[in-house]
Amino acid sequence: MVFKKLLGALGVGGPSVDTVLDGGVVVPGSALTGRVLVLGGSRDAEITEVRLGFVARVEIESEEGESDGTVVFHRQAVGGAFQLTEGQEVAIPFTLDVPWETPVNEVYGRSIGVTLGVRTELAVAGALDPGDLDPLVVQPLPVQQAVLDAFARIGCGFKSADLELGRIGGTGQTLPFYQEIELTPPDRYAGSIQEIELTFLASPGGVEIVLEADKRGGLLGGGGDVLNRHVVSHDDAGRADWADQVDGWVRQLAERRGFF
Repeated sequence: MVFKKLLGALGVGGPSVDTVLDGGVVVPGSALTGRVLVLGGSRDAEITEVRLGFVARVEIESEEGESDGTVVFHRQAVGGAFQLTEGQEVAIPFTLDVPWETPVNEVYGRSIGVTLGVRTELAVAGALDPGDLDPLVVQPLPVQQAVLDAFARIGCGFKSADLELGRIGGTGQTLPFYQEIELTPPDRYAGSIQEIELTFLASPGGVEIVLEADKRGGLLGGGGDVLNRHVVSHDDAGRADWADQVDGWVRQLAERRGFF
């Protein structure tokens, strides 16, 4: 067990903290469990609060260009005030809700390049130090996995995934950012669509699926974006016709610009 020293706002000789996750792999809308271990330093300390937060690395677009930033998109207190004596160890069990819109960063057991973490914040007598950051692994919900499987079956390939700061109008989005999973189109649509951008917006009632197609410019049009929105139920995960459904969505992206 390795305790992380909090040497910033809390000072040398202050408390140390280590967060231990149970399993560490979750899906959107589930709960993350574990315990926060706090170890007293070389002097007594008054702990005023222990908080956990989900952290994401996002892309920020501005007039100056693109940059990366960190967003804390969910924060929850897991421990209240207590007195920590010199060298004392305190274990605080927790259950942390995972927001439904939490992005996915592992598919088929492989990372897709999205950085998520669980940050531990320890407040000691008015000072706050985020001293512990643990990686968070989020896998797709069953209906999200079914949709991803269907895209693969119709011939789409994975390109990349990222998180974009901003909002998608006309959706029920609640987080300050959204995920884009970039896919290459099937060969039969490659003449009109360069890539497909897929966004999942999950909620207790189902999943909004937002599709955007970057089109090649040319004689038929000047390029741009075509956006489609579809809503599916969590109970739809076991449907047998997902490939036909998803192929229809992709065809709609092309048809809306008159390519067919």
